[in-house]
Amino acid sequence: MTYEPRRLERKWQERWEDGGRYEADPGDDEDATFVTVPYPYPSGGMHIGHARTYTVPDVYARYRRLQGDDVLFPIAWHVTGTPIIGAVNRLQKGEEEQLSVLRDTYNVPEDELEELETPMGFARYFIENHYKRNMKSLGLSIDWRREFTTNDERYSKFVTWQYETLREDDRLEKGFHPVKYCTEEENPVTTHDLLEGEEAERQEYTLVKFGLGDTKVPMATLRPETVRGVTNAYVNPDGRYVEAEVDGETWLVSHDAAQKLTLQQRDVEIVDEFRGEALVGERVENPVTGEDVLILPADFVDPDNATGVVMSVPAHSPDDWMALQAAKADDERLREYGIDPAEVAEIEPKAIIDVEAYDDVFPARAAVEEHGITSADDPELEKATQEVYNREFHSGTLKDMYGEYAGKVVEDVRDELAARYRDSGQFDAMYDFSEPVVCRCGGKVEVAEQETWFLTYNDEDWKALAHEAVSNMDVVPETSRDQFDHTIDWLEEWPCIRNYGLGTKLPWDDDFVIEPLSDSTIYMAYYTIAHRIEDVPPEELTTEFFDALFDGPEAVEGEAPEKALELREEWDYWYPVDYRVSGNDLISNHLTFFLFHHADLFERANWPEGVAIMGMGLLEGEKMSSSKGHVVLPAEAIEEYGADTVRFFLLNSAQPWQDYDWRAEEVASTRKGLDRFYERAEDVVSLEAPEREDVELRRIDRWLLSKLQRTIERTTAAMDEFETRSASQEAFYRFEEDLRWYRKRTDTERPAAKWVRQEVLRTRLRLLAPVVPFLANELHEALDGVPVEDAAWPSVDRDLESTRVEVEEDLIESLVDDVRDIVDVTGTDPDAITVYTPAEWKGTVFETVAETGPDVGAVMGTVMQKESLRERGDAVNDLVQDLVSDVREYDDEELAALEAVDETELYADAAGFLAREFDASVDVVPEADATDEKASQAVPFRPAIRLE
Repeated sequence: MTYEPRRLERKWQERWEDGGRYEADPGDDEDATFVTVPYPYPSGGMHIGHARTYTVPDVYARYRRLQGDDVLFPIAWHVTGTPIIGAVNRLQKGEEEQLSVLRDTYNVPEDELEELETPMGFARYFIENHYKRNMKSLGLSIDWRREFTTNDERYSKFVTWQYETLREDDRLEKGFHPVKYCTEEENPVTTHDLLEGEEAERQEYTLVKFGLGDTKVPMATLRPETVRGVTNAYVNPDGRYVEAEVDGETWLVSHDAAQKLTLQQRDVEIVDEFRGEALVGERVENPVTGEDVLILPADFVDPDNATGVVMSVPAHSPDDWMALQAAKADDERLREYGIDPAEVAEIEPKAIIDVEAYDDVFPARAAVEEHGITSADDPELEKATQEVYNREFHSGTLKDMYGEYAGKVVEDVRDELAARYRDSGQFDAMYDFSEPVVCRCGGKVEVAEQETWFLTYNDEDWKALAHEAVSNMDVVPETSRDQFDHTIDWLEEWPCIRNYGLGTKLPWDDDFVIEPLSDSTIYMAYYTIAHRIEDVPPEELTTEFFDALFDGPEAVEGEAPEKALELREEWDYWYPVDYRVSGNDLISNHLTFFLFHHADLFERANWPEGVAIMGMGLLEGEKMSSSKGHVVLPAEAIEEYGADTVRFFLLNSAQPWQDYDWRAEEVASTRKGLDRFYERAEDVVSLEAPEREDVELRRIDRWLLSKLQRTIERTTAAMDEFETRSASQEAFYRFEEDLRWYRKRTDTERPAAKWVRQEVLRTRLRLLAPVVPFLANELHEALDGVPVEDAAWPSVDRDLESTRVEVEEDLIESLVDDVRDIVDVTGTDPDAITVYTPAEWKGTVFETVAETGPDVGAVMGTVMQKESLRERGDAVNDLVQDLVSDVREYDDEELAALEAVDETELYADAAGFLAREFDASVDVVPEADATDEKASQAVPFRPAIRLE
């Protein structure tokens, strides 16, 4: 029958759902596995990248079930925060981009758009019509009884308990803290709330307060140590600037800067507004050197970046070097603003830092010449600028004009120098982002100083616990462990509240809501009891209730709630989390928060046992983007290719922690591969095979069964390490090569071969079941009468392993390859093939090499003790040299097997196969019986060959 994936997938999906197949309850033994994945945020639809995210843990869950474990794999829905609210607002405003994403990318029918105009209506639409439907179509083995949303009343009680406990443990403090702040919503936001600028860094700029009479013109820099190298300044003549009273001083800054300073708790009052051209041509005083510097016009100055006025250090900044050259060359523009070009021509760079990497006294000039930069538009300019900055920071030393700092490395004194000038009033500071940041609501995001509650991730004792958690858990891949430790080291306080949005109110101040990343740290614990806590009235879910549930009856005064202790049994059965499967980008926030919170709230026995990291997805070589419509919807992919094909491609195209690329041509090829597998499998299922005890196995049968044991071993090892690509490669592609060889080597209609083929299929279906569950269940039930899920993961049968048989078959395959190579090189079509096997003395030399090891001197010392070999002189020496390199390719077990092989008998037994393969007669002749000089070229396990 033709493979019709959607037909059989719908059949199994219905069976699983009707029978509650994946509803996990505590069992009688201790073999429990709990695997989780970040719950989706349904502010939009599900795309193929999400499909891989949720399929990876499903594969592991299915594998552990076949290993005999009780397995819990739950899911829930993250609606906390403002992204959904922002999406609804954009929909209500009729923003064309938002409407396009909904209609064109996620196929929301026009008549259903109205349902999306409330936050939970929006969330529910995508939960039911995208995530949940696609997850079921993909065959995810989820216990749907445990789903919840993060604004459910009972879940909020759980979050309340968490934050009351953290506060008791002194893990929360209140104070001013720089946060990402949406100016539209007037609310702090986090990375998950952003539409643009997710990677933007918050930078603390030093403001050098240049003087214009009694007025200050602050200029922002990330390199305060360069203040003595300033030669001029730039302002955007068309920009909007203001005169403002800032904390009692009169400042001239951009209008945008004044708004930012206000957000950063500065006392700002705007007195006057003007265009930047009013500052052009002015001279301002460097507060450190007392020198006057000229302000020049520059369109490249962005008034929305820092203060909107830029100081120039051309000796040490390739950007500034090129800008100054351009200014000197544009006399017409200078005259337009009343500046004498001669004044600008006299501006000379000032060298203030020595750096050995450059011979030139002006590192900026050297870097520009080294990179061949001729204009300010050259993309190499940014690279050159960063290169100079890095070299000067790490190895540059300040010149004599820096007094007590002279000769010091910039890296060692920058902060101290800046602090000293700030204390004296010559410097100030402000925050800004490294690039524009936009909220999902469309509002501009700035750095704001807010009085907020924050989690004290900077506490050394908490950091120590988090490091301990990392050291005690399994990290896949192991290379990600350092990322966790690095994140723990640099992590500072984390603002955990916002002014509004969906979610749980801060227990002691209901004007605030706990923000999304902060309320999603230990929800895995809630999964264990989510389906049973529905029976408990919300008002009974007190702190004492959760204390008793998670810490036992001794954690509360008086009698512990009976229901809490009942639920504790289930929590205790499933916890800790065996594996948290998540994206690499979440190490820097969610995954590390997950460790911090577990380390504080739970005993060590309940800390996470493992984390598996996943890479990112591309679509036809480019980053996926919902807003640009550059996504593939799982529903469409499943309908076109089948769920098993989608799963197989996502799991086989790369290891989970590696980035993968969804390419339609390769997906289609994967589907064809499954088509062929299914059709061949059906042929095997239909065979009338005898029982095991009624068959007599030949060498080739034993070879395939031995290879099967190796496949079981390697696939199991790969699955244990989340290496889904390795596992599927072993069980599907690599073993398919073995089957091809088997079909060539034997009569597959023999009774024994029929039994072997069915045994092989049975085993492969179990190995492939986690990756292609629909196909595997269908075929296994047809073969054995039960779904593959009612079977067990195959174990290695040591009685079926045979290194000798595998080695012998490898020799036959090598012989076929050698003959084919000769045929290809000579262009002959032989009628006769003669295979010459090596003389007995050559076998003796091989045995000596195998026993002595690849030390030519030691081997020669041993073989020359035998007179029969000593007489052969150079021939023995040449053979030893040859065999030593051969022996290095084998392990001890293979060498022992080779020593037991009778090559003449082996090749004679395979002569019929060789004759069929090349349509020629085949003779196998020992070297001792041969008259052909060609026979002398035979060496152990590399026979000489003559074609005629």
